[in-house]
Amino acid sequence: MNKIDTIIFDLGGVLIDWNPEYVFLDEFNGNREKMQWFFDNICTNDWNENQDAGYSMEKATEERVALFPEYEKHIRMFYGRWVEMLGEAIDGTVKILDTFIKSNDYKVVALTNWSAETFPIAINRFDFLQWFEGIIVSGEEKTRKPFDEIYHLTLKRFNIKAENSIFIDDNLRNIKAANNLGINGIHFKSPEQLIKQLKIYNINL
Repeated sequence: MNKIDTIIFDLGGVLIDWNPEYVFLDEFNGNREKMQWFFDNICTNDWNENQDAGYSMEKATEERVALFPEYEKHIRMFYGRWVEMLGEAIDGTVKILDTFIKSNDYKVVALTNWSAETFPIAINRFDFLQWFEGIIVSGEEKTRKPFDEIYHLTLKRFNIKAENSIFIDDNLRNIKAANNLGINGIHFKSPEQLIKQLKIYNINL
């Protein structure tokens, strides 16, 4: 096994809790089925990820309203109340990040699918985002995971050898894409699970 010298963290779902349910479950009066239908058909994950890749949130909103005028109120809420969807730090993972930073044994960077328009909100709220050597924000780069381009960009910008790195992400699709480029991956489910998975790479926290 190659010696690991770089840790690449995803942010949302790994270090930061983000969930549109925090806004929409109340709006749908606690009806999860109706809420999920809205996410599956109106403000879909693919639609949101297009903004993560740099598309204007205002344009995206207006286009979606034109397609589904009967859902105008809810569509405008998606970005209009985005701040309310941003939860707290995932403390267990932040402690793991802190351990890596203090050890000075690893290069520690982040790779996130995040709109450039909303990322400054996170920067202002979460001090630990200053700890990284650098952060690749998809919206700033006009591409996103799981496309090869953003992984190549991360490796090149921070002088990382794929085989010597571990990428931690809560989306298995993104892990598989990284694996295809020779990057080791851990599919994040919880801080406790992450600690166990890191041991596989002889990293004991």
